[in-house]
Amino acid sequence: MTAQPSPALTLAARGLAVWRGDRCLCRDLAFELHGGQALHLQGPNGAGKTSLIRVLTGLGRCDAGEVLWQGEPLRRNSAGYRAALAYLGHNNGVKLGLSPRENLAAAGALMDTPASADIDKALAEVGLSESADLLCGALSMGQRRRTALARLQLSRAVLWFLDEPLASLDVAGAALVNRILKTHLAAGGMVVFATHQALELAPFPVLAVKLGTPA
Repeated sequence: MTAQPSPALTLAARGLAVWRGDRCLCRDLAFELHGGQALHLQGPNGAGKTSLIRVLTGLGRCDAGEVLWQGEPLRRNSAGYRAALAYLGHNNGVKLGLSPRENLAAAGALMDTPASADIDKALAEVGLSESADLLCGALSMGQRRRTALARLQLSRAVLWFLDEPLASLDVAGAALVNRILKTHLAAGGMVVFATHQALELAPFPVLAVKLGTPA
């Protein structure tokens, strides 16, 4: 249910610097990401990938430079930017006292409410049809991650931020993530992701930002 974005969509960083305490995570970072493209944040644990994602989503502050959406600094277009993005972090954001179906319905209440058929389709695509009405607290970590991925697919956001999207997933789950992301990119969407494992997103362009070894 990804909204059809304009091919002119642009996320950019100019002269970006991010510090954590007295350690610089990145300096003079610049990139330009367009619809149908992905950005891979690379680096060892502790290098600052999550901190950079927080800055790029507007949840954290940079120490220099700026992040731009559609050519405007985030501070001038914060409401439009928030409406355009979806974020999946280490925490799945799944309510354990609800079933996968109920979690998706609850998330839908915060956006354009998806029809039951859309929820069923999203759950089927992540392999959760048979577990759709079980409490998430009784599901495996991999199944909870799949629930979060189903919720992501229901989002109408054109810009996805994913922090370690393959966490808790087996080989089949990793292949599922690849398929979901390629479908999103094919529709003109954009993806920013941080992961130690490879994602097979060809033929779509994948830019790379490498963060240094932590001190």
